[in-house]
Amino acid sequence: MLKIKFSVLIVMLLVAIYSYAQQIALVDVAYILENMETYKKAQQDLDDIAQEWQQQIAMEHDKIKSMYNKYQAELVLLSEDMKKQKEEEIMSKEREVRELQRAKFGPEGELFQKRQTLVAPLQEKVYSVIQDYANERGYDIIIDKGGSSGVLFSSERYDKTEDILQRLKTN
Repeated sequence: MLKIKFSVLIVMLLVAIYSYAQQIALVDVAYILENMETYKKAQQDLDDIAQEWQQQIAMEHDKIKSMYNKYQAELVLLSEDMKKQKEEEIMSKEREVRELQRAKFGPEGELFQKRQTLVAPLQEKVYSVIQDYANERGYDIIIDKGGSSGVLFSSERYDKTEDILQRLKTN
């Protein structure tokens, strides 16, 4: 009889612990995105644009090299003023190409803006679906297992930021 009571007590304890346990799920966002046709198309469009711009910049570098080679060939025939003028033209063209690179590929360049336009909405859609899924299925935390995003969703009841701030204010 004692064994039966003890077994029932253990089962009730396990049920109680399980009912209060957090529901955690793992999701691989990179895998999801890679399997979305719209994401693949957006990535291909970005790659095509970047390749086109790279070719444009390479052509400009070739022009600079040509200008420099011509300058080197004519160097003995040029006066000091002409040398300075040709050197300034070459340096000006180099600055122009660097600015073109920065405008296209810089942190706030056109490629970044295109990525924001084409890819960011798809990522937001995935995150929204993950949040809806978590709420529907009762998950407390969803973690991205494939990327560096970390926690994709967490229930508000586990956010203890305000508690910590309050404790800091009282200490």
